[in-house]
Amino acid sequence: MSDHISGPRALADPIADITDVYAFPSPQQAGRLVLVMNTLPMARPTDLFSEGLLYRFRVRPLELPGADSGWKFVPAEDEYVLDCVFSTPGPDGDGRVQEGACTSSTGQSVSFRVNDPSGGAGAGLRVFAGVRWDPFIMDARAALTTLATHKLAFSDPGSIFLDGKNVLSVVVEMDARLLGGIGLVGVVAETLTRGKVNVRIERVGRPEVKNMMLASKEFDPVNRDLELRDLYNMEDAFHLGSSYAGAYRARLNANLAFWDGLDGKVDWPTDGDGNHPLTDLVLADFLVVDVSRPYVERGSFLDIELAARRGEPHQTCGGRTLNDDVMDQVFTQLVNGGHGPVIRDGVDTATCPATSTFPYLAPPNENPPAPPEHH
Repeated sequence: MSDHISGPRALADPIADITDVYAFPSPQQAGRLVLVMNTLPMARPTDLFSEGLLYRFRVRPLELPGADSGWKFVPAEDEYVLDCVFSTPGPDGDGRVQEGACTSSTGQSVSFRVNDPSGGAGAGLRVFAGVRWDPFIMDARAALTTLATHKLAFSDPGSIFLDGKNVLSVVVEMDARLLGGIGLVGVVAETLTRGKVNVRIERVGRPEVKNMMLASKEFDPVNRDLELRDLYNMEDAFHLGSSYAGAYRARLNANLAFWDGLDGKVDWPTDGDGNHPLTDLVLADFLVVDVSRPYVERGSFLDIELAARRGEPHQTCGGRTLNDDVMDQVFTQLVNGGHGPVIRDGVDTATCPATSTFPYLAPPNENPPAPPEHH
């Protein structure tokens, strides 16, 4: 389920759970970058943001990998940070009203009211926050069945898990000149505790890293009893710490080899030490976007990374757009490395697709399906 419920802490405290992150050039205006962070899986139409959390976007310029460095994009040390915080909700007639503010590391600040579709704007930034239709496209049940049965379980058609559910969304559209220019950037979103000490609770770059690639323990020859996802969430996406790096690598090497073997052949042979070729890409867990390229509705996800691996120039903006069925690309790379048929999960489009105008995500479902019961 992308990054929905991605670990024990997210399950225990879903208000801080980041479900998805998107980053793409604006379809409305060249030279602007759109950042989307969705939180609180299965949100109700009346849900509001936590006043105890910091909702953060981090953006760093990237250098393309060298000729022999594979996936190794090099993040700059300087980064652009945008922090969004929310007030304690107050009464407003029959409901509650909540105010928000986003402040950048370069001094820009924008205030807005939650669920106001026009959001707030100023100083090269435009911000929306509120309940929206969850745009994630995936047959999660079939993916989990694949993990359980060790056989590809996708059908056509498939079904989007809990189609019609809502999320709490933060959408920022920014002038790329605030980043110091228009070019290649890495994007990650985080939730942190708010106060004098900010503790990272969740961080998300690419989809399904934690749930489809890190969660399963059965193939891991080293750390079979260790739940890694909460530890992984606390890491800095741009500077992975050394303490648990070996544990993440062992888990990924094993689980990525499992996915590769589902079609009965090996498309990603490991090296002499058992390292899977995709492990370094997964651990560089941020979206890679070229803001100088025009918006592309579908097919840009992983384009920059795969082109760099081939030693070729990329053709699209990369990143991740709201209507792109990225999971077909993810499963295809995991299973056959792009050397075989597209591995489809049988769902291609959300019931209520995103739009081409700010704030882009579809309005919320006023009667969302009830969340599943946990026993």
